[in-house]
Amino acid sequence: MSETSTAPTSTTTRAAVADRFGGPEVVRLADVPRPRPAPGEVLVRMRAASVTVADHRIRARDVPRGMRLATIPFLGWRRPRHPVLGVDGAGVVEALGDGVTDLGVGDEVLVVRDLAMGCHAELVTVRANHAVRKPAALSFVEGAALLFGGMTALSFLAHVDLREGTRVLVNGASGAVGTAVVQLAAAAGAHVTGVCSGANADLVRGLGAARVVDYGTTDFAREDERYDVVVECVGNAPYARVAPVLRRGGTLLMVVGDLAGMATAAWHSRRLGGLVTFRGAGPGVPERLRRLVALAEQGVLRPVVDRTFAFDDVVAAHRYVDTGRKRGNVLLVLP
Repeated sequence: MSETSTAPTSTTTRAAVADRFGGPEVVRLADVPRPRPAPGEVLVRMRAASVTVADHRIRARDVPRGMRLATIPFLGWRRPRHPVLGVDGAGVVEALGDGVTDLGVGDEVLVVRDLAMGCHAELVTVRANHAVRKPAALSFVEGAALLFGGMTALSFLAHVDLREGTRVLVNGASGAVGTAVVQLAAAAGAHVTGVCSGANADLVRGLGAARVVDYGTTDFAREDERYDVVVECVGNAPYARVAPVLRRGGTLLMVVGDLAGMATAAWHSRRLGGLVTFRGAGPGVPERLRRLVALAEQGVLRPVVDRTFAFDDVVAAHRYVDTGRKRGNVLLVLP
């Protein structure tokens, strides 16, 4: 391992640990062993980390209907498989594992660990190709806010050829994934309709939506509009609800779905003459990370930050995410 810092090295570091399933109160700050980067990894001192619906689902064991048994290998049985949550974040490279040449000590980076979790900690190791230099114009908080929604959006939108005039509906347009989808689709020239609360309408319009549907007053599924692509980011719009507004040969991207929807996706695709899928596509994490940074540097994708919480207030951050009312992204700020 390459040396990284002249500061004394402790054998422990602080992390937010959830060693049992439950509500936000199960999360606590604790000392954990200081990680060491293996060959091909970097050690990163985290400065910001997102708190997402993925953290909620894993911590609370709140999985889509019918999916509990299927998720045991990923989530754990009696207790969380990965007690330190956090899928992504931003920080500073503190050490290099053997063989790492593309990054250096002191580099400010964005990192993704996905289902390996672990980013709600002061120090985390990550594969070097799952880290990329942070855009210089963005703060750590802003950089971290790009990741969860942006990476998910790029993965799902790889299924479709968005172009001028493509009609896209985004259900859940004000969340982390929805805000990214709206921006990317609008930048491609698509005509975007965002479904969100009336309180978030201005936000969604500002991100590029040509039209906003307030779900509190209007059911998009009962309108006369028809769409080439529907992106479902909430979990309340299965194929049966969406079918009346989806054009023949269209695409339903189920970012959130239950077992029944997943099991019948291929059948619905045949009925539609298009595509119904709950899986992302396109390039892997390294390529998407580079693409994400490029889009941010070009001004195509901007981070949407709802609130930040100090690391000591991690329980409050979880409580807020659990409300299901966040706008964009919620971030922990680490010392």
